[in-house]
Amino acid sequence: MEQKSVKRYIKDIVMAAMLLAVGIVLPFFTGQIPQIGSMLLPMHLPVLVCGLICGWQYGGIVGFVLPLLRYVLFGMPPMPNGLAMAFELAAYGAISGFLYNRSRWQCIVSLYRSLIIAMIGGRVIWGIVRVVMLGMTGNAFTWQMFMAGAFLNAVPGIILQLVFIPALMVALNKTGLVRFRREQKAALQQKA
Repeated sequence: MEQKSVKRYIKDIVMAAMLLAVGIVLPFFTGQIPQIGSMLLPMHLPVLVCGLICGWQYGGIVGFVLPLLRYVLFGMPPMPNGLAMAFELAAYGAISGFLYNRSRWQCIVSLYRSLIIAMIGGRVIWGIVRVVMLGMTGNAFTWQMFMAGAFLNAVPGIILQLVFIPALMVALNKTGLVRFRREQKAALQQKA
C-alpha cells in the first residue's frame, strides 16, 4: 500500500470508531424521554456522517453494529426493533456514503441528494425487515404502521438531520478537515 492510502485507511478507521462512540453516547441525551429520542433519531446522525466522510463500507458497518452494540451494553434499543434498526442504519451509512463519494461534485446539492435518498432507502429497508420479522410471528405490518414509524413520527429527526449534517459538513470544509470536491474546477485547471 502507498503511504497516502495507509494514512487514509487509518484516518477512516479512527473516524469510524469515533463516530461509533458518538452514536453510543448521543442517545443518552434524549434517553430520559423515549418519545423525544424516537423523534430526534440520535443514532442516525453519526451513521450518516460516517458514510459521508469515511465511505459506504464504514458507514454500513458502523450503522449495522451501532444498535446491536448499544443493545448488548445498555439493553436499548429493545429487540427485535434493534435488529430492524441495524439494517436501517446500515442502509443509511452505505447509501449516503456510496452516493456522496461517487458524486461528480461533492457540494451541498450532492450532500442533500445523498442524504434524502439514504433516508428514504433506509426507511424502506426498515419496513422490509419489519414485514419479514412480524411475518415470522404471524403478525401483520400495515402500511399505516410503516408510514407512522418511518415518516410521521420521525419528522423532527428528519429535519434535524437535514439541518445539522450539512451545517457540520460545511464547517468541516471550512476547517479543511473534510473538503468538498469540484471536478469541474480540476478539469478546467488541467486544460489551462
